[in-house]
Amino acid sequence: MSADPGPVPVATSTDGRLARRDRNRAAVLDAMLALFAEGDLDPAPEQVATRAGISPRSVYRYFEDREALLRAAISHHLDGVWHLYVFHGIGEGSVDDRVDAFAQHRVRLYEAIGATARATRVRATTDEILREQLELTRRALREQIEKQFAPELDAMPARTRRARVAAIDAVAELEALDHYRLHRGFSATQTEALLTDAIRALLTT
Repeated sequence: MSADPGPVPVATSTDGRLARRDRNRAAVLDAMLALFAEGDLDPAPEQVATRAGISPRSVYRYFEDREALLRAAISHHLDGVWHLYVFHGIGEGSVDDRVDAFAQHRVRLYEAIGATARATRVRATTDEILREQLELTRRALREQIEKQFAPELDAMPARTRRARVAAIDAVAELEALDHYRLHRGFSATQTEALLTDAIRALLTT
């Protein structure tokens, strides 16, 4: 007969509980993001729990309310794709090269964050924290336009420059890409071509 191993050390037991908690919390966040991707932009905690394979009560162990869950899921996703926001070599190359690079970068970003961005917009109308985050993101993406096409924009009269920045922002914003990809059924490649043609026209006419 084997000897009794004795009680489990407290540290080992605590580490196990923490690891399980972390796994369950991550499963909840991943379930939330999966529901976003399927078009459910405001899932109930009970739906998230079912998808994650845990009890609804467990969800509230990790997140104090529905708003906290939503913010955590969005933050969790953005942490994983934040590098895609970075525009390497911004402002470099000929105007044609810069237009192509911009369209590719923006569509690639959209493909990664489109569903989460939609969920953010839905809840930003009532959630001040998400509203501020959304505005910061929009401002950063608008600044990319100004940096990428500075030579062409700076050569324009101030009023024209302002209008062209707004027009490029409108055709390249994530909401517009939703329209191209989801509502009009264009592929990512076709959407890049649409952006390229529109931006080139706005910069050269």
